[in-house]
Amino acid sequence: MSDRRAIPAMHRLLEDPSVAPYEVLVGRDALRDLVAAELDRVRTGERVPPLEAIVARLVDRAAEHAATMLQSVINATGTLLHTNLGRAPIASSAFDDARDVAQGYSNLEFDLRAGERGSRYAHASELLCRITGAQDALVVNNCAAAILLILDTFARHGEVVLARNQLIEIGGGFRLPDVLARSGATLVEVGTTNKVYLRDYERALTPRTALLMRSHQSNYAIEGFVDDVAQAELAAFGRRAGIAVVEDLGSGALVDLREYGLPHERTVQDAVADGISLVAFSGDKLLGGPQAGIIVGTRAHVARLRSNPLVRALRVDKVTLALLGATLRLYASKESREHIPFYRMLALSTDALRERAARIAVRVSGAVVVEARGQIGGGSLPRASIPSAGVAVPSAETDALVARLRRATPPIVARIEDQRVVLDLRTVAPEDDDAIVTALTNA
Repeated sequence: MSDRRAIPAMHRLLEDPSVAPYEVLVGRDALRDLVAAELDRVRTGERVPPLEAIVARLVDRAAEHAATMLQSVINATGTLLHTNLGRAPIASSAFDDARDVAQGYSNLEFDLRAGERGSRYAHASELLCRITGAQDALVVNNCAAAILLILDTFARHGEVVLARNQLIEIGGGFRLPDVLARSGATLVEVGTTNKVYLRDYERALTPRTALLMRSHQSNYAIEGFVDDVAQAELAAFGRRAGIAVVEDLGSGALVDLREYGLPHERTVQDAVADGISLVAFSGDKLLGGPQAGIIVGTRAHVARLRSNPLVRALRVDKVTLALLGATLRLYASKESREHIPFYRMLALSTDALRERAARIAVRVSGAVVVEARGQIGGGSLPRASIPSAGVAVPSAETDALVARLRRATPPIVARIEDQRVVLDLRTVAPEDDDAIVTALTNA
């Protein structure tokens, strides 16, 4: 049996450069427990392994433990709004605002001018109305909740008319017909998969019709022999019939993306200008803010939503409102808008990305600079891709290599193409380039 004096002390392992970073991720006590368990294993073994082997096993166990916890990762996939990686990164200035609000008291529900109770929604409503042109606005905890609130308010025990080409399912198995059923509304399908006419809506009207609904085709496309009803035409029909028209816009673009060389994505301003009664969209997609379900529309329709008791169950907290408000204020100009990480990433030139890739490639054995194509993600612009650049590492064991990158500190999520591990730099912050080099070198 080998000399037990070779067993390293706990403090030696805790201070090891490969182990110490995990203290931030898993906590000091949890890391001490992992080290203690590893030392117990060593003491009961036949022989004492080399220090490097003890450290390697400990790092593996700490990485396993950290993988179950919410933590920051480096997104090297090239998908800007990656649903699995938290969707839109949030501007640092928005966090400064939220920190001030969260660390102390705030006027969340207090009117400072009148000295009496106020509305928590007023803080974001004014900004949303100014940007979109809507009369009023309301914020709940996500877009699905926004649709549920609208249906519960206007269509419980009533009929909702929706075109067949908009019976969507999005990630996580969320199906619009299921939400309609859960709200107590009855779905009335009109048209066919490829062709919908205004007369289809006209024939569907009954005394029980409560809403006319549109759902934006944000994560799929129907092409070829197709016809559809223009949004403005449907809105005008709804006004003539005295029935509210609701549009689930999903991605929530507040900017014409043609400014960034992308196809046009219907904006919230477009929907408001078309006369849609209520427009629902997400805060953490093209808007570039926190998770939220945002509803804008006419004053009368939003007022009815506010009076629904369900609003209290779906409301957002002060931190979300602070993050959303600070993000919306960045839309004051194109220059300030590009403090929002999503728009900053869109604005990056491929030449700048190639230069960064070249600096990484010369520091990593086997790495080469590659052209790449990124995606918007988040269910937006499914047919559009973005020219990009990054580095690729050829490997006979690509699955093993990407797994090792995911165990790095911080974890790096990359993609596999043609027996190469590709790291697209459009979604990697420049300050993370050194972490990319370290992780690839170690892996």
